[in-house]
Amino acid sequence: MAGKNPWGGSGKKGDGESSSGDGSEGGGSDGPRNPWLPGGGSGDGKRRSASIEDIFKNRGPEGPNRGGPGGPNFQMPTRPGGGSWLPIIIVAIVLVGLLFSSMHFIQPGERGVVKTLGSYSRTVDAGLKWTAPWPIETIDIEDVEGVRAVNIPASGDSAKLILTGDQNLVDLSYIVRWRINDLRDFKFQLAEPIDTVGEVAEAAMRATVAEKTLDATFTGTGRAEIQQAVRERMQETLDSYRAGIQIIGVEIAKADPPSEVVDAFRDVSVAEQNADAARNLARGYAQQTIAGAEGEAEAFDKVYEQYRLAPEVTRQRLYYETMERVLGQTDKTIVEAEGVTPYLPLPEIRRRATPPAPITAQAQPNEEGQ
Repeated sequence: MAGKNPWGGSGKKGDGESSSGDGSEGGGSDGPRNPWLPGGGSGDGKRRSASIEDIFKNRGPEGPNRGGPGGPNFQMPTRPGGGSWLPIIIVAIVLVGLLFSSMHFIQPGERGVVKTLGSYSRTVDAGLKWTAPWPIETIDIEDVEGVRAVNIPASGDSAKLILTGDQNLVDLSYIVRWRINDLRDFKFQLAEPIDTVGEVAEAAMRATVAEKTLDATFTGTGRAEIQQAVRERMQETLDSYRAGIQIIGVEIAKADPPSEVVDAFRDVSVAEQNADAARNLARGYAQQTIAGAEGEAEAFDKVYEQYRLAPEVTRQRLYYETMERVLGQTDKTIVEAEGVTPYLPLPEIRRRATPPAPITAQAQPNEEGQ
């Protein structure tokens, strides 16, 4: 059964000839051209691959030409003379970057160190400053008026045990406050200036505490002396390093015995407080006794002066005062006179003359008659 060829031609063979079906040549073609067959009237009926010329046929130096119907048509804008704007845009971006790398605004209290090709060039103060563009010149800005602090030890939970002069251990925590004095030395003399401050502080603190006793580290006066000595030693050491750093002060935040023996230290502290209380009580009693003795001695000196002026009168007065003091403490009265009984028991007579106290209630007999 003869059918119609969809690629053209009648689709039947006759007289030893085959229909080409290419749709471009040969009479009787009534269908579309076969897309898998090469054009140009080739009648071999074989499929061929696309050549390099066909792939890059419509490509130019800027890539494939997509400006045909239905595709995007993007092109860089051109200048009135026909040149491209791209070089001018690149140059403008580079100029703006160089401008910003050359302009520096330094805040009050800050200073900047300018380096030319990595070497020190100059130091600039606060304000708007200009330098050569990067990478010719660079600038490092630091706060030179702000006070900085270093905590030793850095962690609040760790212990820093230091040996005292009387061979005891004390757990010390302290704070070192410092600021930049010379920015050039601070930047170029030491590799790690902040770490150097901490290390110098530890060395100065150990050397100072080694000259003090354990009690001195616990008292306020001893702490003040230690803080002043540590500050002076740190400043002397940093000046020898030309560190450009000024030590503002050292503050001891904590001075405690080691945690392993803290209970024993507390017992010793309580015993010392009790001993101080007993000593204070003894001193008070001694001062009171001495004051009384001095008063009696002064009174005796005055009596002696009167005795030297009138011995008989003074002797008689002393006798009367002594007898009055002695007899005033007894309940017996002795009268030495004629016709009078030498001894009168006046206290006994008074007791007899006093009537007895009345009995307010009498005991009632119980059931047994008692």
